[in-house]
Amino acid sequence: MKTIKNRNTNGRPVKRPSEKKGYKVTVKMATEEFYTLKAKASFAGINRSEFIRRCIRSSLVKQRLTPELMGYIRQLCGMANNVNQIARTANTSGYSDVHNRCLVMNEQLDQLIIRIENDC
Repeated sequence: MKTIKNRNTNGRPVKRPSEKKGYKVTVKMATEEFYTLKAKASFAGINRSEFIRRCIRSSLVKQRLTPELMGYIRQLCGMANNVNQIARTANTSGYSDVHNRCLVMNEQLDQLIIRIENDC
């Protein structure tokens, strides 16, 4: 009787553990979203799963605004309201009275904008 060595050498090579896809994610979509995904994957010439994988690899998601940054934005809105009030006062009573207040407000605005830019 003969024994056959290396009987299954033909076929697809075994994947390394890092190449295996071991996780399944289920996503619910609206009809329009599903057909958009289907059309884009078809246009790219790949299946839907590969299209989603490539989107995940190449996308950049920004973090949500922190409470501190939201506070800065609220301060900025309040300062913008103050600037409008100063402009109205300047138009009614004259610009020389309001000049110093505007300089102080501009300095505060510049500092706040620098803080916001550093946090983003």
